[in-house]
Amino acid sequence: MMEEKKPVIHFDHIDFAFEQKEDILKDITLDVYKGETIGIVGANGAGKSTLMKLIMGLLKPSRGKVTVLGMEVCSKNVKEIRKKAGYTFQDPDNQLFMPSVYEDVAFGARQEGKPEKEIKKIVEAALQEVNALSLIDKASYKMSGGEKRVVTLATVLASAPEILILDEPSVGLDPWSRRNLIRLLSKRKETKMIATHDMDLAMDLCDRIIVIYNGVIQAIDTPTNIFGNRDLLCSNHLELPLRLQGCPVCGHVGSHNMVSTGN
Repeated sequence: MMEEKKPVIHFDHIDFAFEQKEDILKDITLDVYKGETIGIVGANGAGKSTLMKLIMGLLKPSRGKVTVLGMEVCSKNVKEIRKKAGYTFQDPDNQLFMPSVYEDVAFGARQEGKPEKEIKKIVEAALQEVNALSLIDKASYKMSGGEKRVVTLATVLASAPEILILDEPSVGLDPWSRRNLIRLLSKRKETKMIATHDMDLAMDLCDRIIVIYNGVIQAIDTPTNIFGNRDLLCSNHLELPLRLQGCPVCGHVGSHNMVSTGN
């Protein structure tokens, strides 16, 4: 008899509400397995960020239980869980608080008591991986939103987590930086959960996509099946990835191949 595959992240009938207000999440049951990349898509206010914060113990469910790597997300386990799960906030300003990029990326390694020579190597490697080594001495308040976004990812990668929890990682990135982000994440082997409005990123990266609307999971399926269901997208206020949208001029789907005439 084959051993049952255990999830890395497990949501067991989760409800969440602020105080006595209406539930933001309603009866969420979900399993995420090792090495998977899961996309969470939905309209503003659907509950995507709340779902991510429950994993990190930043919020506590009103009902149900969240388990990460076999540990229930609770006060006694949250420190250990945060060592193993790296989280980027939707707003990078909530994550960058040191005088320079170097100090922000070095923070985790320094908390672990690593020697300064090793810390320097960790910082430089993490910034190099996100193509942000040139920002190493910059103060966060002097950076653009896109620069802050890639630096927050470097702070997470520097800690070598087993799980990446990324909230809107492509917001504010220019096209080159966005494409680099997709290439980087596609190569990494960690289990990943990505909340995003970027349907092309979800299509490129994700093994499964979860559609959430008004706090309820509406569908869990492959990108091909999710984006092939126009009724599902329309009823949940979602757009097709740009590559699947027809050209406004000629109706062609996908990119045009531009051929030089050599004039």
